[in-house]
Amino acid sequence: RPPQLCFPPGASKQDVREKVWDYLEASGLADFPRPVHRRIPNFKGSHQACCSVKELDVFNRAREIKVDPDKPLEGVRLAALQARKTLLVPTPRLRTGLFNKIVPPSGATKEILRICATSQGIKEYSVPVGLDGKARVDLVVVGSVAVSEKGWRIGKGEGYADMEYAMMVSMGAVQEDTPVITIVHDCQVVDVAEELLDDHDLTVDYILTPTRTIRTNCKRPKPQGIIWHKVSYEMLEKIPVLKSLRYREKQTGKDVTLQDEHSDLANANTPAALKEKAMAENTRPQAAMNSAQIGQHYVESDSLSPRLGGSGMITTVYVGNIPPSVRVSELKCALREFHATPLRLNWQGAQHRAFLDYKDKATAESAVSSLKGLSLGGNTLRVELAKNQRNKGQVEINSQK
Repeated sequence: RPPQLCFPPGASKQDVREKVWDYLEASGLADFPRPVHRRIPNFKGSHQACCSVKELDVFNRAREIKVDPDKPLEGVRLAALQARKTLLVPTPRLRTGLFNKIVPPSGATKEILRICATSQGIKEYSVPVGLDGKARVDLVVVGSVAVSEKGWRIGKGEGYADMEYAMMVSMGAVQEDTPVITIVHDCQVVDVAEELLDDHDLTVDYILTPTRTIRTNCKRPKPQGIIWHKVSYEMLEKIPVLKSLRYREKQTGKDVTLQDEHSDLANANTPAALKEKAMAENTRPQAAMNSAQIGQHYVESDSLSPRLGGSGMITTVYVGNIPPSVRVSELKCALREFHATPLRLNWQGAQHRAFLDYKDKATAESAVSSLKGLSLGGNTLRVELAKNQRNKGQVEINSQK
């Protein structure tokens, strides 16, 4: 077993990361992809460490397992597929949703399963899983840069594993007693000072290395959900699925004030902020929307521009994959919430779609990016510019499928 790496008092999480990465590279333990810096490092012997997961009761009992997409966890993904368990893998950087479910083709050979466990296989053999709370994860497997025998973990510093776990709590996909495993080289097991831990940091229950299995008996509570006041606007923009979860939690009356909003509230009464607020109010659609029922189609338009101004600049956004259970009022509520209220809404619930008219292309594109990843009724909506844009003032809507 390699010598334990030691850290001076006052070492930061980044100091710990750098020393572990440097040691793995310098000692010849680092494995592809290299250099291991700024990654969850892959190491020689990772497959051996992964294989010992099969000896754990928590693995054998689990039906649904969430395993991160990092290279050193490939062996656990393979073991889960071979044991015919449901394998969920977070989407890279959570850009398109929370999980993908890996679905090997029927009668998959060992070789195909091996491909399914790789990053390439995750792309080719997966289907997205919505936020409908149907996921019930029995076991969570995460990568680490460093971890202590007490179960205190340091990731690569981007916060995705902590965020994924918090989102699973928010969705009801994990319980307080859902076990968490990490796979590391022996040299990554270090003493981590407790003061380095934040309340959003995920702790682990089992550490698997090439030479041992450590049960941490960690008593420190795991994150209880998303700590919204630590989430920035920037993170919300990068992770569309967070917007949907925030919207859902807001509906239940939770305080979902973001990190930046706390400082905004403190500065809200400065002259500059008041001026900005006044400008923002002026750019929102002023009039209450009126609506008319037209057959099974429901069209609603801003009463200030019943003929949409006749400018011909109107740009239409298509919203698809709307579940039958969702009503137009829910979509309108979400549009207001995401500051994407259209001039006109054409609701076609029977066809599971709607069309939103905006005053110009820039406003429509901004609405598309705001609504990306929005989930209603358990489906992630498909939101894009409509294929047939306004032609001589008419919307051609029937050909969009």
